[in-house]
Amino acid sequence: MDKLEKPLESWREELSDAQFHVCRLGGTERAFTGEYYATKTPGIYHCACCGEALFDSDAKYDSGSGWPSYFQPVGKDVIAEREDFSHGMHRIEVRCARCDAHLGHVFPDGPRPTGLRYCINSVSLKLEPR
Repeated sequence: MDKLEKPLESWREELSDAQFHVCRLGGTERAFTGEYYATKTPGIYHCACCGEALFDSDAKYDSGSGWPSYFQPVGKDVIAEREDFSHGMHRIEVRCARCDAHLGHVFPDGPRPTGLRYCINSVSLKLEPR
C-alpha cells in the first residue's frame, strides 16, 4: 500500500469542515448523529480522505455506543493503531494506514469472533453499497 501524504492545507481544501475536524485534527462527532451509526446497507466502508477500503458491513454491529461499530477491519494492514492518552484516558486510536486519517478508537469489549469494537466516526467513512 502506497502512503498518501499531503499538506494540512490541501486536506482543508478537499474535505468538509466536519471531515477535516475529525480526520485531520483528531476530533469526534457527537454520538447518535453520524450518517452511518444505524445504517444497515450492505457494502464496504472506505476512508473518506483517501478511499482505502476499511470495513465490510458484514463486520458491522449495533454496539449501542452511537457510532458505527465493527468487530474487524477488512485487513490488518489497512488500520494503524496508536496509544491515545487524551481526555485523561488511555485508549487505542485507529487511523487509516494509507493516509493517517483519524477514524476513532478500538476497545476490547466487542462481539465474537474478535472481541473487538472498532468505534468509528461516520464522517471519516464513505459507504460503497454492494
